[in-house]
Amino acid sequence: MPTALSGGGRIRTNTPAENAFNALTASNANIASRQLRLSTGKRINSAADDVAGYITSRALISRVGSLKSALNAVGDAQNVSAIAQDSFDNINQLVTRIKDGASTAASGALGTDEKVSIAQASARLVDQIQSVIDSSVFGGRNLIDGSFSADFIIGFTAENSLLSLSLDLTTNGNPLFYYNMNAADNTDFAGIEGLDLSALNSVSTSDLGVFSTTQISTTLTSLADALNNVNKTAAYVGGIVNRLDSQEQALRSQITNFNSAVSRIEDADVALEQLELIKAQFLQQTSITSLAQANQNPNTYLQLLG
Repeated sequence: MPTALSGGGRIRTNTPAENAFNALTASNANIASRQLRLSTGKRINSAADDVAGYITSRALISRVGSLKSALNAVGDAQNVSAIAQDSFDNINQLVTRIKDGASTAASGALGTDEKVSIAQASARLVDQIQSVIDSSVFGGRNLIDGSFSADFIIGFTAENSLLSLSLDLTTNGNPLFYYNMNAADNTDFAGIEGLDLSALNSVSTSDLGVFSTTQISTTLTSLADALNNVNKTAAYVGGIVNRLDSQEQALRSQITNFNSAVSRIEDADVALEQLELIKAQFLQQTSITSLAQANQNPNTYLQLLG
């Protein structure tokens, strides 16, 4: 703390000048600090500015980074779920049309040629189902052929926020949807034992096959069960989508709150810093004036030697 001692008539030691110089140095340092804060917009530019605040803000910034990574993972999981759900919706419509065709073929009023035509039209819908399955790909992996399984870290820690999205659509080891619908051993479409959609290609005027009087009832029941399985699987994915939407909102809210906390700790109050800068500049000017005056004081004593 500076003192107002003048040193009497001593000229070897100019205490007032030293006090003025020290005040000038402090003002210069204060001005530099305020200008840095106004330039960067940050109150804490190094750990020396606020040790406790520096530690806290850096921890919060690190957490925000993790939350942003989790938000990206949520986005990836949403993409996968959206693609799968859209595929299930398409398959639902196609299977429904096949079932409607089979119901029409069950009518005794239709002749053999009409039933064959319905079977052929349904077989083209089966081809479209295969096309939907083949195009349901994300990251080079098919999503609904029974082989997809992935883990998404959608929270801050993997221990309590790991979402395992596994579309393991199998029944007794048989995939719900086959990658190759026309393979000879594909006899369990949609997890329904014995439901072979490729058999629609075999319907002919000489052999109605799955549309015959003896088999049409089983065909309708199997198609209804298959449609129900498709709907249940779509509902499962829909539940995942709902969770992902909720998690996305939670993460965005957390990121906003953490950023706000970092701002309160680390960011500079521009109005306050400008006020302090003006005050420091004023003190700088008065210190320079005082230093000039103090440096002239010893000259007065030289008159005693005249």
